[in-house]
Amino acid sequence: MHIDSDRYQRVLGEELRKLRRRRGWTRKELNQHLQSDISLQTLATYELGTRQCSVVRLVELCLAMDELPQDLLARVHRRVFSDEPGRVRLDLAEVVADSRPELLPLRRWAEDRLRQPGTPREVQLDRPAIERMAELCGLPAPELLARLQRPEEAGPGE
Repeated sequence: MHIDSDRYQRVLGEELRKLRRRRGWTRKELNQHLQSDISLQTLATYELGTRQCSVVRLVELCLAMDELPQDLLARVHRRVFSDEPGRVRLDLAEVVADSRPELLPLRRWAEDRLRQPGTPREVQLDRPAIERMAELCGLPAPELLARLQRPEEAGPGE
């Protein structure tokens, strides 16, 4: 199995950022819960996936946010290695939380799916489904995919 280290690091960073945001913390607030002294810039590079952190540092980050490191790594692993070719994985809760106006049709669809009993939080969409969603959002499919891969831009201090 080939490991795309850049993608793995990027996905790990995205998962760390999601975890911090779920707690409602800024990077500064996270930093106050850590036992080591880590600069805000270093935290930002971890979340952007442009800098690798040690295993000990990753464990420290996870524990500060009440997350088991193995659970975080399991999510990263699923995202990096489980996507089927030609399909896109979507976290419906993240879609619902994304307030960008152009994604309103996709947000409504995700809300409806989450209301249905037994619907998993993560779904995989094939190319025709993505093309239809893009059409509803008034975007070309590649642009919709790019927006889905980039979380909504954070405000100051994030």
